[in-house]
Amino acid sequence: MTDVIVVGSRASALAKKQAREWLEQIASVTPGVVFKRRLLTEGGDRDRVTATLAEVARTSGGSAFSTDQERALVEGEVDVVVHSLKDLPTAVAEGTVLLRTPGPREDVRDVLCGSTLDDLPHGASVGTGAPRRIAQLLHLRPDLNVTPIRGNVPTRIKHAGRGGMHAVVLAAAGLNRLSMTPPADRSHVFDPALFLPSPGQGALGIQVRAGSTAARILAGTGDDSVDACVRAERALLAELHGGCSVPVGAWGRIEADGLLHLSAAVTSLDGTTQVRASGAGPADSPEKLGACLADDLLAQGAAAVLAAIRKP
Repeated sequence: MTDVIVVGSRASALAKKQAREWLEQIASVTPGVVFKRRLLTEGGDRDRVTATLAEVARTSGGSAFSTDQERALVEGEVDVVVHSLKDLPTAVAEGTVLLRTPGPREDVRDVLCGSTLDDLPHGASVGTGAPRRIAQLLHLRPDLNVTPIRGNVPTRIKHAGRGGMHAVVLAAAGLNRLSMTPPADRSHVFDPALFLPSPGQGALGIQVRAGSTAARILAGTGDDSVDACVRAERALLAELHGGCSVPVGAWGRIEADGLLHLSAAVTSLDGTTQVRASGAGPADSPEKLGACLADDLLAQGAAAVLAAIRKP
């Protein structure tokens, strides 16, 4: 009997590309399995104008870009969900699990689109709706006028150079996947050691129901090295009780010494205060490294920064 697995994802061009990327990757290791696609709409997709992502998340009772997909998974409408891992809360829905993270991971960096950083005039308008990007931009360039924008990648990149907006900030991963990376003379790729990415940025999150047929068939897939990196990043975020509305950056990578290295930062929304930490440890204990680094950040004053951000 042929196994049929229904794979859910958001309906954006990027989400569909990510799902195709994953399906192409696992086709060779799942012979005889038929995969069917189902597109799902999230709260963040339905309201792209009137509400911030944090407001959408509060209304949905979860994440602006994962809550409805998780609900469809739990209720059996789909068997697998392919997420942008940075959009998935660190605590997944009860009865579901994340499989080992697929590799290779796309570029973790953020990109200023529409101008080089040096060419941005004093007081330039830069568009981004992510608190982490807003905070880190203002930390680097306190003179900038950061304007919240929403929408998918093509919509956001069109803002650059329009209506007085000089540039926008987007993830290199999405730009690469959609072949929309701007030319070097009209962009700036941020150094991830300086401008720390969102935990899980560039990685896919493959979520299934625990104990399901899909979980059994797909159990051996994924990449150990990529998985260790994102688990460390997500463990740090969990310890800080953060999410997409909190400006926490984290970057895990396995270096030539064979150790898992993790860098992280918590930045106030006005960019004036930034607490940073870095460390390294065995790749087989990523959660321990993430938790230790979170403790380091808190000891340095990150708790006060986060408390001020969370004030109603």
